[in-house]
Amino acid sequence: MLLKIYKPEIFQGNLTMLNYFEGWYFKHVSSDLQQVWSFIPGIALTSHDPHSFIQVINGITGQTEYIKYPMEQFTWEKNTLYLKIGDSVFTDKYIDLNIEHENLKLTGHIDYNNIVKYPQTFFSPGIMGWYSFVPAMECKHAIVSVNHYLKGEITVNGKSIVLDAGKGYIEKDWGTSFPEAWIWIQCNNFSDPGTSFTFSLAKIPWLGRFFMGFIAFIYTKGRFFLFSTYNKSTITHIEHDTSSITISLQNNKSVLRAKVVKNNFGELRAPASGDMSRRIKESIDSTIDLTLHDNSGNLIYEDSGKRAGLEIVEEIFSYIQTL
Repeated sequence: MLLKIYKPEIFQGNLTMLNYFEGWYFKHVSSDLQQVWSFIPGIALTSHDPHSFIQVINGITGQTEYIKYPMEQFTWEKNTLYLKIGDSVFTDKYIDLNIEHENLKLTGHIDYNNIVKYPQTFFSPGIMGWYSFVPAMECKHAIVSVNHYLKGEITVNGKSIVLDAGKGYIEKDWGTSFPEAWIWIQCNNFSDPGTSFTFSLAKIPWLGRFFMGFIAFIYTKGRFFLFSTYNKSTITHIEHDTSSITISLQNNKSVLRAKVVKNNFGELRAPASGDMSRRIKESIDSTIDLTLHDNSGNLIYEDSGKRAGLEIVEEIFSYIQTL
């Protein structure tokens, strides 16, 4: 158990569990930003329909596919991130794709290079910090790769898509259900290629009650700037309308402001009591403006990013006053 806590990227569950899900999110953006493809391999362990799956997201068109596989076609390695679902393989160093489903035939191999890992300490095994040790949480989260470069290509229905020198990102979730409501933002396609940003805010049930928690970071110029509930950061401002969302965060050293403009959305399946029955909307084609200042007002970083990921479950805004 302790080993798994310190290796959140590996398979955390087992196949005897019920009402359990685990899913990994692999995002790929071509160097010219004209292709955005994400793949979500995972498992859904329910009494009525246990299965493994691969979700495929075309970030430009918003089209998604959900391909189910029998549980016996899901295999993994115990000490490293290696998943095989059907004839496709997912690791933190490469993926091999061989998917054929109704109107989709997708094959290819993509290598990952210059991988940046999220910082880890004894008391903070990953992005959740000391919350990683808290029992009975319905959903846990991990960042597998903050930033990496791509080499390879995929073929989608006969069309070749070259991803050489593109950018990638990997994260994952596991537990019984996604939170009731949340906001998720992610981007690592800035004019500064070494920059990556992630933000997640959720209503988190625990022991019959709930609390509002958020985790966020900006990685730039080889440094991590962390903003999270568990390190006593605060959300000082949040504003949302039909076209954009603006969020300001502050920790004991710096202030981060992010404005995201929404673009195309596609529909994904999300877990509810282990069952992938919930429908949510996700964009991986939004744009983002970031500014980072120290607490004296001196500018540390400013940039704009493209092909940002964005999920907003609208119910979150009725709970924000509890922050």
